[in-house]
Amino acid sequence: MKQITESDFKVTSKIDIKNLPTSFDLSATEDEVKDALKKTRKKLAEIQNTMYAHDKYAVLIGIQGMDTAGKDSMIREVFKSFNVRGVEVHSFKVPTDLELSHDYLWRHYIALPQRGKFGVFNRTHYENVLVTRVHPNYILSESLPDVNSVEDINDAFWDKRFEQINNFEKHIAENGTIIFKFFLNLSKDEQKYRLLRRLRKQEKNWKFSAGDLKERKLWDEYQECYEDAINRTSKDHAPWYNIPADDKPTARYLVAKIMYDVLSQYTDIKEPELDEDTKANLHLYRAQLESE
Repeated sequence: MKQITESDFKVTSKIDIKNLPTSFDLSATEDEVKDALKKTRKKLAEIQNTMYAHDKYAVLIGIQGMDTAGKDSMIREVFKSFNVRGVEVHSFKVPTDLELSHDYLWRHYIALPQRGKFGVFNRTHYENVLVTRVHPNYILSESLPDVNSVEDINDAFWDKRFEQINNFEKHIAENGTIIFKFFLNLSKDEQKYRLLRRLRKQEKNWKFSAGDLKERKLWDEYQECYEDAINRTSKDHAPWYNIPADDKPTARYLVAKIMYDVLSQYTDIKEPELDEDTKANLHLYRAQLESE
């Protein structure tokens, strides 16, 4: 299998989304890729166990992508080996009335993982500069003081929103949250195939929505918004990774391997040592229990 590093997929300079790959050849069979994922997710689960004892860092994983990009199955397969108490998944859909009564980052802030845990955002705070940018009328539901019509949602509005998002991520990173942002980069042809599969297979019908086709017609607008968002917000403390998503097993392995490679660099993440008194008396505690 081809050796990869997280730097192969990390966005470190301005990108043109049309030139980003949507497929990647690992030079391996599907079974070999699945086996590599299995081994990697087990090692990730071990890191999380150590992180829980260490109690200094949290990990936030943001997953973004067009409809059918494989977000749900990505989460299921990558975190399958985790202790269920070590990972929390939040799927952000249309904001509720309660969420709309707060600022747009509120629902994301209260869902952040605590120290020692992994938090996964299935769709993220970037929906607020993606879907709302393609459909600016959605912003009117936020009841913002200076926005009374779509005409008020101008370039300055989006500049401010990107600044707020960057500040949000910088703040949580400086307070111990390790951030991964994965863009599942799906080709338009592959999306067509996956949508048709939902229609052809009865057991997949429930996944289909007529709204998927309406959004597909806006493909180019979404790509432009993704490109702008990635270029404005891929930072050292909160990098974006372009994940070629046309092949699901490959995409899952890439995400797991990137996380493992990065987290392995944190040499300070280790289980705390026992105090000297407890360590010196371990044999006494063991003898006490064995004598019961």
